[in-house]
Amino acid sequence: MIKTSSISSCNCFAIRQAARFVSQLYERHYAGTGLTANQFSLLVFLHEAGKASILEMADAMVMDRTTLVRAIKPLERDGHLISKPEGKSSRKLLYLLTDSGRAKLADSVKGWHAAQAEYVELVGQENADTLRALLLAIPAGIRT
Repeated sequence: MIKTSSISSCNCFAIRQAARFVSQLYERHYAGTGLTANQFSLLVFLHEAGKASILEMADAMVMDRTTLVRAIKPLERDGHLISKPEGKSSRKLLYLLTDSGRAKLADSVKGWHAAQAEYVELVGQENADTLRALLLAIPAGIRT
């Protein structure tokens, strides 16, 4: 006899459902800044990296390049980041934050702290720490 699966036993369903819920929670807190959760993460990544190519950002964020470019375009349009060739004759572009991007990031951090606090209130600090470590280990394990 073939056992039929239940959606509640599907790891992909559970992770995607939780990801949508958490993304909505964070985006509610970012609403006043005009940033999405992806855009906030991009600004933080570039702040920490200093500069990065599309490929480096896509790899770090585990995003396909098309989705990444859609997130970058409004940030570039609004002057929060710029792209520069890697070298004089290079076609490879490196992205970096502008002063406006650093200001937008600083403005958005308050919303991030509020989202973090709400999330911890929902799941508890120990669960939040454990789950984050487990989730970060998934793509790290795949890469090694």
